[in-house]
Order: sequence, then C-alpha cells, then structure tokens
Amino acid sequence: MKTLKGEAEKTRVVSNMKLKKITKVKMSALMLLAALLSFPAAAYAEDTAITEDTKDTGVARVSYLGPAGTYTEEAVQFWFQEGEKLIPEETVNDAISAVQAGDAEYAVIPQENTLGGPTVNYIDSLIASEDIYVVGEIVLPISQTLMGIPGTKLSEIKTVCSHVQGLMQSEEWRKQNLPDAKAQEMSSTAAAASHVAQQKDPSIAAVAAPGAAPLYGLEVLAENVQITDANKTRFYVLSKTPAEEEGLTHAVFFATCGGDQIDDIIVALHDSGLEMVTLHDRPEGSRLGSYHYEIEAENPDGITEEQINAVCAAGAVRFAGCFEAVEKESKAA
Repeated sequence: MKTLKGEAEKTRVVSNMKLKKITKVKMSALMLLAALLSFPAAAYAEDTAITEDTKDTGVARVSYLGPAGTYTEEAVQFWFQEGEKLIPEETVNDAISAVQAGDAEYAVIPQENTLGGPTVNYIDSLIASEDIYVVGEIVLPISQTLMGIPGTKLSEIKTVCSHVQGLMQSEEWRKQNLPDAKAQEMSSTAAAASHVAQQKDPSIAAVAAPGAAPLYGLEVLAENVQITDANKTRFYVLSKTPAEEEGLTHAVFFATCGGDQIDDIIVALHDSGLEMVTLHDRPEGSRLGSYHYEIEAENPDGITEEQINAVCAAGAVRFAGCFEAVEKESKAA
C-alpha cells in the first residue's frame, strides 16, 4: 500500500479538502449577499436572525466514535488541522448519521486492525450508507495500554474492559498476565477508561489508548499489551461529497453478488490496471452464498475515471470514493 508520510504531504492532502470547502462557503456567502440586496432593509432586520450557531464559518465539523480519548479521536486530530469542531458520538452509526443529516461535514470511523481484523459492524454501517463517500484514510499505530485507578496492583484485577478490538488485541497478554480476569466489552476504549474512573474499583481495569490515562485520572499499569508492536488500525474519512482532486491513488468499491461472481469483479479490477488492497465480505442477508463486498484498490499513478467505469461495469458494483492514505509514524520510527 502506498502511503503519504510526513507532515508536509499530509497537510497537502487535507488542505485540498479544506480549500474546496472554503470555496463553497465563499460562494454561499456571495449568494446570500445577493439575496439580501433584493430585500428591503426593514424586512431584513425583522425577518433574519443569523447566529453563531447557524453561520457557516468555514470550520469543518467532524464526527467520530467517542468519547474523548479514543484512537479514532487520535486519527481525527492527525488528519484534520487544529481549530476544527470535533463531535464525539456514542456509536459509529451516530457519527455517519451526523454527516447524512448535515450536522457534520466529515466522519472518521475505524475499518481494520492488524490483529483484530476488519471491524465488521462498522463495515456493515458503511455498506448501508449509499450516500456517503470515502475521502481519506489514516493508518494509525496502536499501542494498547492497561490502566486502572491509582495504586491498583495486577493481582487485584478481576475484570478488564475495552472495545472488542482492544480485547482481541490484548488477549494473549491477558492470558499470560491476568489469566483469571474476565473480559467486558465496551462501546470504545475511552468508554472503558471512563467506566473504570467512575467505578473507582481496583478490581476493574481498562485497555485503552495511552492518552486516556491522564484524561480520566488513571494510572498506567502496563504498556504495549498488544501481541505485536506492528499493530495498526486503518480509519476512513467520510463525507457526503466525493473527493474530486486528480491523481488520487486509492478507491473503494462495494459489490453485491454471489460468491461465484466475485472473481469476475476481481478480474475486471486487475484488467483495468488497479491493484487490490483489501477485500472484505459480509452476508447479504437474503440467501446463503450472497455477499456484500468492500473492495479497496490502488493505482500509484492515480486512479482514472476509465478505471472506475471499468470496475463498475463488471456487475452490481458501486463506486464509493477516491482518496489518499496517510500513515502516522510510530514514536519509535
């Protein structure tokens, strides 16, 4: 997978998205001014009320899986510039719905982890959102951390709570170091840290991002509790508007077909000059052997309209956006 590394290249990609948004804001402002000039001044003063809450300031609103302290929030902060409005949501569905309703311009959601594999429920949410496009990808190094209330000893821990991915990624470490502790699934790693802080119980610990410990007043009990230091998670940046920049190197397609038909789509992908990056399947739900497929492909020279059309012509295939992938380097790099 080709990725963009370094602050300068990341800024170029994000700035292009930002420039498009600002241009639209300026056009909206000009249209508003033209409309106001056609109204009598008295009618304008009486009938219009533009507040700070409704006025478009050009600041992007970004919804994501919250609360504060999740890895998704870290991905958001890496991709977007300072000053954007971050909107933590309780679920990934809520984050996507915020974009669909116009309450946010972008959403950031997890897609796949090195150890835990695809986040299938989030893939299902994206497959079901036909009016949403992928406009960016962040690959984030993941360092899972065990944390508890200050003074907690490992021997006291009876329950470890985390997001399902955090539990999967730390499973081997927990078997070796906390063999008798039960696992409790939470909506996010940060929600797990918040729960531990609220309970104030030394028998409960959380697996979460390192930054969640100081945020919720917890003590780090063990670092790097994942299986491998190569642990990474892929996040998608979503929008209602597809990215239109030329030369974008990644694309996502969704296909619905029988397992015996996916080969035709893969061949069409290859014949068009695209290289497959990932392929995930989810049950379509009406009959055995029928699936929804999420397909990510790349072309280092830039994906063309002809290539997109060639893949979509192969069957029941929906184009879901072109984008660049940006990888955050680990602290050890």
